[in-house]
Amino acid sequence: MAGTVALDTTLSTLGGESRPLEEWMTTFHLASVVLDPFTNESSWVLKTAARILEALRGADVRVNLVVTCTTDEAKQFLGPLTEQFLVFCDPDRRFVRGLGLKTLPAFVFVRGDGSVHASAEGWNPTEWRAVAESIAETTSWIAPAIPVAADPSPFHGTPALG
Repeated sequence: MAGTVALDTTLSTLGGESRPLEEWMTTFHLASVVLDPFTNESSWVLKTAARILEALRGADVRVNLVVTCTTDEAKQFLGPLTEQFLVFCDPDRRFVRGLGLKTLPAFVFVRGDGSVHASAEGWNPTEWRAVAESIAETTSWIAPAIPVAADPSPFHGTPALG
């Protein structure tokens, strides 16, 4: 995992709005779940990711999903979640590379200065809980319960760079 991600890294929304990371974090840190829609592993954690991000919505973070695909592919993979969350598309995986991720899915907390404050790769509930607790501690929020009975069993994930 990278210590910091370049603030000039461009992130694009489903609507096609592109801005450097620095502009997306003008007011809030980022709490991102990074998914590869071309793998089963990312689909296995989708409901869990939505539950976790929803629980963090009121914290001083910009909760979002980052998908390593085009906008059309993201809409197909995420379905109604595209209406619930801010979604960034990273088809060339520049953001993923900048974060230094090796495995997806991933849960990443990026502070406003670009520092990667906490991250978890693959689905390891203990590691995802640590990221959520880091977000909660930083923002004076309450971390969601991780795992819950409906969550999948732990799994390693797939290579982040495809």
